[in-house]
Amino acid sequence: MSLVIRNLQRLIPIRRVPLRKKMEIVRSILGVEKFDLGIICVDNKNIQHINRIYRQKNVPTDVLSFPFHEGNNGSILNIQPQNLKAGEFPQPDVPDDYNLGDIFLGVEYIFQQCKGSEDFYDILTVTATHGLCHLLGFTHGTEAEWQKMFQKEKQVLEELSWHTGTRLQPLSQGLF
Repeated sequence: MSLVIRNLQRLIPIRRVPLRKKMEIVRSILGVEKFDLGIICVDNKNIQHINRIYRQKNVPTDVLSFPFHEGNNGSILNIQPQNLKAGEFPQPDVPDDYNLGDIFLGVEYIFQQCKGSEDFYDILTVTATHGLCHLLGFTHGTEAEWQKMFQKEKQVLEELSWHTGTRLQPLSQGLF
């Protein structure tokens, strides 16, 4: 299925091809290539607005993930958990529901957080991988949940690094 990457900001130049290539490998590693996935790149103003609406946090952030599913209120874009256990795949009833959801990347925030020698596209990939893990039911609210998420991110990024010749570290490293 498809990976759609939209750039809805103009502050940070984004080349979608490097991000797409790496995220296609990540999807393959996770075994979710048959699911649609959206990655939307936004600036600080827009990620802060979304963060305020859905998380009641009036600050910019690096990533927000929105799973695709029918919620009790009938909406299909919903920040509520999908009732997935960490690492489970959704079990769609119809082909149109083969959609994991959308990942919003705060690319301006990510760019501002990059340290001198870090490659911006590597950090975008790490951040999008973190968001994809959230879409698969991983969380980091407790130390036990964080440990599962950290291990999954680490495994995926190690395999991606092997394919691309990079050395990527999980975004969730050091949260607990």
